[in-house]
Amino acid sequence: MSRTLLPIFAYNTTPGREKFHPKGRDNGYVLTLGGFRIYLAGDTEDIPEMADVKDVDVAFLPVNQPYTMTPEQAASAARTVKPKVLFPYHYSQTPIQKVADLLAGSGIDVRIRDYR
Repeated sequence: MSRTLLPIFAYNTTPGREKFHPKGRDNGYVLTLGGFRIYLAGDTEDIPEMADVKDVDVAFLPVNQPYTMTPEQAASAARTVKPKVLFPYHYSQTPIQKVADLLAGSGIDVRIRDYR
């Protein structure tokens, strides 16, 4: 089975939040296992580099301001990456159902899980 690991930047872009995850320090990854592609975004906001992430089967996107994405940013990132399945994570007290609501009708299967 072929396997690849492709690093993708992970960082904050919102003014005042760059200190949490400065550009160039952290990564997310695209893992390919026998043709099945998983995107683990790491702690990031919806960054331009996500446009280079293609053919994703499952994506894991963080949703937890002020450290990662707002529900709106996560929905935007999901629309950019276009995974078949999205698992939002790192959401703590964020109203996570909003991500699913924003992606209703997009064709992305949003699966919310309790990770506690």
